Amino acid sequence: MSTSSMHVAKTGLNAQQTRMQIIANNLANVSTNGFKRDRANFETLLYQVRRVAGDQVTAEANLTSSFSVGTGARIVNTQKNMSQGSLVTTDNSLDLAIEGGGFFQVLLPDGRIGYTRNGAFSTNSEGVLTTSSGYVLQPELTIPDGVSQINISRDGIISVLVAGANGAEAIGQMQMADFTNRAGLQPIGESFFVQTDTSGEPIVTNPQAEGMGRIIQGALEASNVNVVTELVSMIETQRAYEVSSKSITTVDEMLRFISQNL
Repeated sequence: MSTSSMHVAKTGLNAQQTRMQIIANNLANVSTNGFKRDRANFETLLYQVRRVAGDQVTAEANLTSSFSVGTGARIVNTQKNMSQGSLVTTDNSLDLAIEGGGFFQVLLPDGRIGYTRNGAFSTNSEGVLTTSSGYVLQPELTIPDGVSQINISRDGIISVLVAGANGAEAIGQMQMADFTNRAGLQPIGESFFVQTDTSGEPIVTNPQAEGMGRIIQGALEASNVNVVTELVSMIETQRAYEVSSKSITTVDEMLRFISQNL
């Protein structure tokens, strides 16, 4: 019995330790552009059903509820909070924020398309728009040499002003992607998600079309982590961990008492 109690308490320790890691990751990314906070979802482990509700107790009486003993808890998954982060003005012409739904599409080194809300873009040596890590934005867009001004409209049309030209010239159209089930996207690091069977196929279209969000030039979307909320969750996790640890100590004292007195 006591060994089983220790096992149950240990599952609580493991679950709370994992939750603390998730909270720590949220806090570590409080300044990461486009980061979406994670939440741990718990579930109970299997129950030991010793007697079911309705079992006959006497010839004229039955149990009104079952006799079931739980075996602990675990974290079944983590869930991304896809709510909009606040927009921070940078006045950099290649800093782009999405207001509303949608993701930027980026070609990853392994050939997959990564989806991100981090719109801190720059150009490589060939003038191609890339992320800070050098991954190329999709569809590929090239800024020509000698440009004095870059304008990106809310619906994703890129126009440039070349020195000596009479007016701005449109050079490309940005596109974004969205998913029926954003929670089904798989985070892979570097602020990227990749699609899964659960997320479904991407819906690719222009900004502001078919319910897609709009582009805000000269701004970045901040992390949606709320530091106060995370600190409260951290305290809750610490208390829960202490309680599970106390359960193990108590069971150990019970075992010691039995061995010394019985």
